[in-house]
Amino acid sequence: MDEEEERKVIDITQLLLLWMVGVLVGYGVDPKAAKVASSSEKKFEATVSGLKEAGFTGSDEAKAALVYSIVTKLPGSVPPAQRNYLYHAVGDGRIASNGQLDAAMDFVGKLKEASQSLKTNANMQVKEVYQEIDDEAFNKYCGVGMTVTDEEIDMIVDGILRSRISEIEERRYQFKTGPLLQEAREQMRFVDGKIFLQKFEEQMAEILGPKTEADLKPPKKVKQKKEKAKAAKKAAENSKETGPATEADPLDSIPSVLEARELDSAKNSPELVEKQKVGSGGKIVCRFPPEPNGYLHIGHAKAMFLDFGYAKKNGGDCILRFDDTNPEAENVEYINAIIEMVEWLGHKPAKITFSSDYFQELYELGRECIRRNKAYVCHQTQEEASSYREEKKDSPWRDRPIEESLSLFEDMKKGKFGEGEATLRLKIDMTSANPVMRDPVAYRIKFSSHPRTGNQWCIYPSYDFTHCLVDSLEWVTHSLCTLEFEVRRDSYYWLLEALDMYRPFVWEFSRLTLENTVVSKRKLIPLVKGGHVRGWDDPRLPTLVALRRRGFPPKAVNRFCASIGVSRADSVVGMHTVEWAVRSELDSTVTRAKAVLKPLKVTITNFEEEHTEVLQIPNHPQKESMGKHEQVLCKHVYVDETDFRMEDEKGYYGLAPGKTAMLRHAYPITVKEVLTDDEGIPEELLVVADTAKSTKPKGVLHWVSAAPFSAPAEIRLYDRLFKSAEVSDGTWLEDLNPESEKIVSSALVEKFVAEANVGDRFQFERVGFFVCDKDSTDEKKVFNLTVTLRDSYGGEKKA
Repeated sequence: MDEEEERKVIDITQLLLLWMVGVLVGYGVDPKAAKVASSSEKKFEATVSGLKEAGFTGSDEAKAALVYSIVTKLPGSVPPAQRNYLYHAVGDGRIASNGQLDAAMDFVGKLKEASQSLKTNANMQVKEVYQEIDDEAFNKYCGVGMTVTDEEIDMIVDGILRSRISEIEERRYQFKTGPLLQEAREQMRFVDGKIFLQKFEEQMAEILGPKTEADLKPPKKVKQKKEKAKAAKKAAENSKETGPATEADPLDSIPSVLEARELDSAKNSPELVEKQKVGSGGKIVCRFPPEPNGYLHIGHAKAMFLDFGYAKKNGGDCILRFDDTNPEAENVEYINAIIEMVEWLGHKPAKITFSSDYFQELYELGRECIRRNKAYVCHQTQEEASSYREEKKDSPWRDRPIEESLSLFEDMKKGKFGEGEATLRLKIDMTSANPVMRDPVAYRIKFSSHPRTGNQWCIYPSYDFTHCLVDSLEWVTHSLCTLEFEVRRDSYYWLLEALDMYRPFVWEFSRLTLENTVVSKRKLIPLVKGGHVRGWDDPRLPTLVALRRRGFPPKAVNRFCASIGVSRADSVVGMHTVEWAVRSELDSTVTRAKAVLKPLKVTITNFEEEHTEVLQIPNHPQKESMGKHEQVLCKHVYVDETDFRMEDEKGYYGLAPGKTAMLRHAYPITVKEVLTDDEGIPEELLVVADTAKSTKPKGVLHWVSAAPFSAPAEIRLYDRLFKSAEVSDGTWLEDLNPESEKIVSSALVEKFVAEANVGDRFQFERVGFFVCDKDSTDEKKVFNLTVTLRDSYGGEKKA
């Protein structure tokens, strides 16, 4: 071929390329993308085919971009029927954004995984299960027809950022938001990732402020060991296949062997191990042993999560055992309340027992201790015994004859001694460095009626005596306790060894300490009895009955317990962590409604007096399955007075004289006149509604219509109970927050909200999550603030 012929071929090729590019651009394909697609005949034909399948008859840049994304991103292994379905979904407008397209391709990918599984398990051909797409399932997965507001996206981003606020504040702008973006997309997969990214950047700037010089410096490189690097690489590869890693199971932190301290006395003989296997049926056995002298609090929720969770994870049993050895402090009210809260959190005890069930056996074991010269009857007063312990001196009665102690112990049981005149003490070691080992009390005299045994007994076993023995009698394998009981581990095993009884495995974990509140009964009791709160179920308290009244779902409480993990290290947990768990649960499950806390009357002047419109409002913006409710729009409505200002300013999106804002789910309104009282305070706004919706204001306001289309309500707003994050001893009551409860008695809610039952939960738009309180009446409902829409505790910027 001579040069002239070569030139002609090149010219024809270039003309063909230009023609191909022109064809694609004519459909609306971006010129750069069109040039890339035209570089390959196969890619060009695939793009044109896709555009035609989508029903293109003219130019549509947005749809063309989506079609081209399908051509270039969808794996070649996807059958033509599936590919064409996506083209049609773009053409008919169901897929209208990159976020929806990503969700659509993910949906098709999951279909393929399901078909491969069926093929493997049932010897079916992939074609048999991989051709049909269910329209309803596809539309739901891709968010077809769903409207997502900026407010809802802001809330998702805010919740994710606040859950990692400590790390963000520490690393500032060097904190990597990639994993957070992926988490956000999982919550609302059909929202464009660019929108989420923009929101993350905006809220990060709001939290951290302007970038400093330190923020602009490149992060320091950290050298990884080869093994660590390989592990990271492998994890990254796995994540590409299976998605983001799930949270580590906190129950994995509980060791299977004694990690904290090895004690010879903790070791079981082969005979005892075999006895335990027979007694327990070879199962893991845990126990949750509350003392029925008060209401359970969130710290007990953590203990239950570990006790019941560990047993369940290992196919074992967990016993609910009441440690009812102090008749002066215990009553049936607390017993019933504890059972109710265990059930509320979803835990199912294998059985419910009481330490008092074993009073006779414990008494006999006390006698056996005496016979083995491991216990003696002592007549020291409490003050004398305490003094002798401090000085590490033996009691004068420590070496009295065994028969004498047996006789005196029997006399104690028969009521021949007064309270404080005699105790049974274990004979351990008065010189021990551990004060608990200095001859602790095993039995004391109490002439008090017991809630279960009545007046049958006048001697009662101590915690140190009862706890380990009943654990052994119930064949407990794992005795999990908080760290303050660690000093009692020595005496726990000493007594079981002294009596040749089975020794459970003991492991201690850190107590749960929350910011801005107290969880110890020593402080909770004065709060309740001193009238500082409404009672044990006051929504400001951390008791479980209070959390339930405040609207915390049990799933959220358990999720919180899982999120904080389990360790032996002391730490204070911020309330924002609790709020995150609650908000995450409620956001996806509760009905949206409107409530106006401080009503300001608005009259729509271009509506007739009798004008009404019935609006169909989704109960949840992303869940069609939750249905809809009706809201009536009439001439007179109410907005919150905080959404109006007499003077407009930059960055303010509410109403002002001459300014326009959108009534949520209705129309834009423009303020034409403001009616005020004698002091110039606004009483009524005269507005005009843009029924054609010709304007799209940035501000969107919640509202309710005037009666009879709304109902009065009392709203109770709650804040932190104490002003200080870490509540100290001493003058701790002076640290109470006087603003911890605010009652709004003149609020208005949508009419359907007035039909709520006690315990029903709502998200009052732009306000927070609320629950219907037991103080409600038919005339007026009461709603407690559960959590705000955004973090109001530990996520705040620090001064």
